[in-house]
Amino acid sequence: MTHITASPALRVPPAPPAEAAAFFAAQLSFRTDVSDVRASLDSGEPGFVLVDSRGDAAWRQGRVPGAVHLPTALVPSRAPDLLDPTVPVVTYCWGPGCDGAGRAALALARLGYRVKEMIGGIEYWIREGFPVETAAGTERRAADPLTAPVDSAACGC
Repeated sequence: MTHITASPALRVPPAPPAEAAAFFAAQLSFRTDVSDVRASLDSGEPGFVLVDSRGDAAWRQGRVPGAVHLPTALVPSRAPDLLDPTVPVVTYCWGPGCDGAGRAALALARLGYRVKEMIGGIEYWIREGFPVETAAGTERRAADPLTAPVDSAACGC
């Protein structure tokens, strides 16, 4: 007999543990978050190249310091000149409402690059209070307490 629950969150029951483990392991192999990217960049040896896949106007507006500018539409033509195929790539775009980083990651994967997407994009980079580079220099906003701990260097997750 099937147990029927009134919980809207459990109308579709959770996957069996082995399936859930496989799903979450796969998800983590495709994505990383802004805090982990920041910690990696701060180490001085991140082990990847960070690619900003936004267009020229967005790049000028502000970018993650050290990122390589490679707009999504130009990945097929410019990636071979800008990126070492032996070094993993992490892509980012505007934020959670934009799939530009995913499209750039797909284009890079099709070219043979190992790639991950930085979830949250530049929006969450800024919201977590991390530095943004512009032609005028590097600037930083206060961390948004709804997205990042304001009294700690790490979220603890």
